[in-house]
Amino acid sequence: MKTGLVVTAHPGDFVWRAGGAIALHAKKGYRMKIVCMSFGERGESQFAWKEKGATLESVKAGRKDEAERAAKLLGAEIEFFDCGDYPLKLTEAHFDRMVDIYRELNPSFVLTHALEDPYNFDHPNAAHFAQETRVVAQAMGHKPGAQYKYSAPPVFLFEPHQPEQCNYKPDLLLKIDEVWKEKYEAFQILAAQKHLWGYYERVALNRGIQGSRNTGIPMTYGEAYQRLFPTVAEELA
Repeated sequence: MKTGLVVTAHPGDFVWRAGGAIALHAKKGYRMKIVCMSFGERGESQFAWKEKGATLESVKAGRKDEAERAAKLLGAEIEFFDCGDYPLKLTEAHFDRMVDIYRELNPSFVLTHALEDPYNFDHPNAAHFAQETRVVAQAMGHKPGAQYKYSAPPVFLFEPHQPEQCNYKPDLLLKIDEVWKEKYEAFQILAAQKHLWGYYERVALNRGIQGSRNTGIPMTYGEAYQRLFPTVAEELA
């Protein structure tokens, strides 16, 4: 079975930025796994903190429930690292677990954050973590004797909230028309961030228009990705 891996700082990130890719590949038979570094309990839960009597633990529990339901709707499994939020506090145990996940899953691709984001340092930190563990997973000297079959996968960076401020230049527009319904339903699960539903619908529509204009292929909704490493091909067609 082919597999795909998503490494995300917060629950909302995998829904807004990669929900279409997750659902699309799940429908194609891929085993899709999301590694969520935090519950977004401090900086990504504005509406949850406005509820009377909200506590850190209650907000975390609510966001965990939302993320699990959104992942299930999109056809993915999810694992939480619970390493804090604003800022992420990654440990050696988190690092080792991420290496194990790469080796166990042997993903065909990995999706993660842009390399820069002056508005949210959790995002590039999660991207760096995803990249470093991707490389270390290849090292035979890391946990010598471990049995695994693993090749470092291609990495695609999903779209940040303000791409022009993050030196983000997408080179792949993914058509997600057939799974837009699922993606938007996943939006609606994220009640703690309902102020973003309309924003990310507009982003998907804009990328759909760009995709149509660039290719001539009818397309309404799209997601943008930036490939981190060069692809290999035998011809340019």
